[in-house]
Amino acid sequence: MKRAGIRDVADLAGVSISSVSNALNKPDGVSDRVRTRVLAAVDQLGYVPLRAAQQLRAGRSGLIGMTVISIGNPFFAEMLEGAEEATSAAGYQVMLGNSDDSALRENSYLELFEHAHVEGVLISPFGDVGPALERLRVQQIPAALVDGVDEKGLTPSVSLDNVEGGRMAVRHLVELGRRRIAFVGAREEVRQTRDRLRGAAAFAQESGLSLDVTLTGRTTPRLGAEIGARIAAMASSERPDAVFAANDQLACGIVHGLVTAGVSVPGEVAIVGYDDIPFASIAAVPITSVRQPARAMGRRAAELLVGRLRGEGGPPVAEVFSPELVVRASTRG
Repeated sequence: MKRAGIRDVADLAGVSISSVSNALNKPDGVSDRVRTRVLAAVDQLGYVPLRAAQQLRAGRSGLIGMTVISIGNPFFAEMLEGAEEATSAAGYQVMLGNSDDSALRENSYLELFEHAHVEGVLISPFGDVGPALERLRVQQIPAALVDGVDEKGLTPSVSLDNVEGGRMAVRHLVELGRRRIAFVGAREEVRQTRDRLRGAAAFAQESGLSLDVTLTGRTTPRLGAEIGARIAAMASSERPDAVFAANDQLACGIVHGLVTAGVSVPGEVAIVGYDDIPFASIAAVPITSVRQPARAMGRRAAELLVGRLRGEGGPPVAEVFSPELVVRASTRG
């Protein structure tokens, strides 16, 4: 059924479109007779004014666009919740774009935001968003990065020290006596993976060890389970005795694949994940993880963006949170 528009209301009430608009938005500007006829037509047709059109006429949309790498990952869901806490308190609503591990899809959403009259954009970057940031600057649409950094230093950002997070994970495994350590993560063009691997490889080298690196297209529990099964099928003399997974979804899957195949975690293979999502603490084997404060990061990035929207000046802030290692049974037993 076709949705009733303002012209339908005007035709039924026998008045002009401007009279309908005034009756609904400026009732003092029309007579009681006109207002009564317009309201009766609105009730009869079930007309609902388009909020977006009203806001645009007022010079604002009240919308903030936000992209996340994968809404299926609880880390990004928590980040979104944090951002919404700050945007809602400031009178804005979030329009979400799920990049789903695709730079092409990410750019498509950013282009959509440019044409959707959003007032600002929050980006949790998967690919190179430099060109998109430049387009937003040209159009004077404020932006902020969350779980990302603007290499040019022109955009406010909130990130985590992922290099230190990678060092922290491997340091823990080495201190437990593990020597054959594998790293499993998304492809290296993803900055978060690259930084975590850089920190992990640096500490391994300082310890006289090398990492066995497996890079994947996705970082899902299902793929983790497949990798866990492959590790389990290796001869015990060649199998890694520890795995550092670039996120907890992979870590959960790897644990499942190992345990299902009869490989003890952490007896034969210790596992460290990343993000400390809620599932990590309640997995069949609770997972040691490098914690990122997802909600706080999302909230702070949104606060920085709202500050820009309110005209707050000063150089762009680049806040870096510190990681924290949360030790559980997947390494300590």
